[in-house]
Amino acid sequence: MKIYLDDERKTPEGWVRVYWPEEAIDLLKSGEVIEISLDHDLGDDEHGTGYDVVVWIEEQVYTKGFKPPKMSVHSANSSAREKMENGIKNIYRKISG
Repeated sequence: MKIYLDDERKTPEGWVRVYWPEEAIDLLKSGEVIEISLDHDLGDDEHGTGYDVVVWIEEQVYTKGFKPPKMSVHSANSSAREKMENGIKNIYRKISG
């Protein structure tokens, strides 16, 4: 399964659309996600952002040996994109090292 976390953009063909971090995390817990693409700004920062998903994956990798899917960021928010991409780099470093 490929997950697309976004509140506005059109969902790419073949992807499952989710709108909130907890929806993405619930699907990640299933173990069936092979790829995830994340937006940062989801319309209500108090409800969560794409970065929350990166933090969850990182925590699971470090504490539970979680095998993350392929991850990418499609956010237009440049500073948030950089923060999310740095988190993803840390995850990949951990699983390759």
